[in-house]
Amino acid sequence: MNARRQARAVRLGPRSVAALALVSTVGVIGFGWPFLTPPTSRLSAHAQDAPWLFAGLLVLLVAVVAAAISETGLGPKAVAMLGVLAATGAALRPIGAGTAGIEPMFFLMVLSGRVLGPGFGFVLGSVTMFASALLTGGVGPWLPFQMLAMGWFAMGAGLLPGPDRLRGRAELGLLAAYGFLAAFAYGTVMNLAGWPFMSALASNVAFDPHAAVAGNLARFLTYCLATSLGWDLGRAVVTVVLTLTLGPAVLRALRRATRRAAFETPVTFEAPRP
Repeated sequence: MNARRQARAVRLGPRSVAALALVSTVGVIGFGWPFLTPPTSRLSAHAQDAPWLFAGLLVLLVAVVAAAISETGLGPKAVAMLGVLAATGAALRPIGAGTAGIEPMFFLMVLSGRVLGPGFGFVLGSVTMFASALLTGGVGPWLPFQMLAMGWFAMGAGLLPGPDRLRGRAELGLLAAYGFLAAFAYGTVMNLAGWPFMSALASNVAFDPHAAVAGNLARFLTYCLATSLGWDLGRAVVTVVLTLTLGPAVLRALRRATRRAAFETPVTFEAPRP
C-alpha cells in the first residue's frame, strides 16, 4: 500500500481567523482614520497622540500569534518553520538598510505566503517584522503598523488563485505581478502611518485636521509622489527580479519542506495493483 502526500497550506482555526479579522478591522481604522473622521472629530484634534493610541495594535497582533500557535493549525513543525523563515527574513532586511528599494525580504514573504497559506503568511509577516525591528533597533510606535502591513502583504500572496494547480512560469508571473503591486501598496499604507503626524505648518502636503477629505487626499497623494515613489519602485523591482530568478528554487524548497513536515496532510492509501 502506498501513502501519497501533497504539500498543503497551513490552516488556522476559528479563533485565529476571528483574531485576524479583529486586528485587520482595527488596522484599517488605524491607518485610514484621517479619511474616516470629519474635521470636527476629537481624534483629529489629538492627531499627535494617535501613534501611541494605535500602538495598542501590537497587543492584538501578539494575540493573533498566540491564538494561531495554540490551535492545531500551527503544530510544533509549523512553529519550527515559522521560526526559520522569520529569522531568515529578519536577517535579509538589514541588507538593504539605507539603500533605496533594496529590500530582499519582501520576495521571501510572497513565496512563503503562497506555499503556506494566508493565515501562516500573516503570522510570518508580523513576526518577521517584529524580529527585524529587534535586530536593527527599529522599535517604536511605528512598529505595530509595520507588523500589520507586512502581515497583510504576506497574507495576500496566500490568497492568490490556483495554489494547487498553477505551476511554472504562470505561477512565477502571478507572484511577480503581485509582488510588484503589493510593494507599492505596502509603501502607501506605511505612508499613511506617518503622514498624519507631520506638522501642517511645516509643509503644504502634511495632513490638515481642519481640511476636507478631498483636500487631504490630494495632499497625501502629493506626499507619496514626493517622498516615497522612488523607494517603492525600487522595492517593487527588486521583488520582481528575485521572484523570477530565485523563485523556482525557493518554491521547490518550501513545498518539499511542507510535504516532509506534513502539516495537516491526510494520508490516503491505494490498494496495490494486481
